[in-house]
Amino acid sequence: MISALPIVDKTVQISDLIPLLGQYQLLPQLLKELVIDQAIQDVQLSQEEIVQAVEQFYRQYQIGDETRREAWLKHYRMTPQQLAVQAQRQLKLHKFKLQTWNNQVESDFLQQKGQFDQYVYSLIRVASAEVAQELYFRLQAGEQAFSDLATQYSQGPEAQTGGLIGPVTAANLHPTLVQILTSAQPGQVRPPIRLGEWFVIVSLQKFISAQLDDTLRQQLLEQRFKEWLQSQLQSIAVSDDSIAVSVQTP
Repeated sequence: MISALPIVDKTVQISDLIPLLGQYQLLPQLLKELVIDQAIQDVQLSQEEIVQAVEQFYRQYQIGDETRREAWLKHYRMTPQQLAVQAQRQLKLHKFKLQTWNNQVESDFLQQKGQFDQYVYSLIRVASAEVAQELYFRLQAGEQAFSDLATQYSQGPEAQTGGLIGPVTAANLHPTLVQILTSAQPGQVRPPIRLGEWFVIVSLQKFISAQLDDTLRQQLLEQRFKEWLQSQLQSIAVSDDSIAVSVQTP
């Protein structure tokens, strides 16, 4: 039985930091933050925006009172000045995204709209082509309702909902299924097709055309930003004793 652990002293030199960050897989995050700092350095906030950003930051980290704030600063070894900079950072980054790509969002939306369209549909999946064909014939003859057959025969989780699935965005559906739903009329039952290991019968219930709302606008801005950020990260020069960040804005 060990009564006490040995004390091991270790002093990390500044020259060791970059190799250590790489060793602990922390370097990519540092590089990302350095690129962001370079990108937003010229973004200006009004006094009102600064106040709102700081208040939002305090709420997010629950450091509204001075005692909690001091403990937070101590934990992260930050100065009040660094805290003020950090509190404004997210808003500056948001403004940078708007200033850089907002005029391209509508074009991006039109090009990618099909991926954001949504479908509500009914589905029956079975492992046998013969069973699928038999169920399709029953549906065509009106012998049983789609929901009843799905509950009885479908071999996926949709059996619990009478075959009903959705709304689901096209980007999250199998491409073949998207093709079927795109060409279908609501209520129309399509003949069985093979989809992977299954034979499926599909009926479109509702098509929901995507709209460029605030949520989707933010998603498209974030997509542009991530693509740009990735290209910037690839151009950073890193050695054991220095990091050279040169940001090219679009």
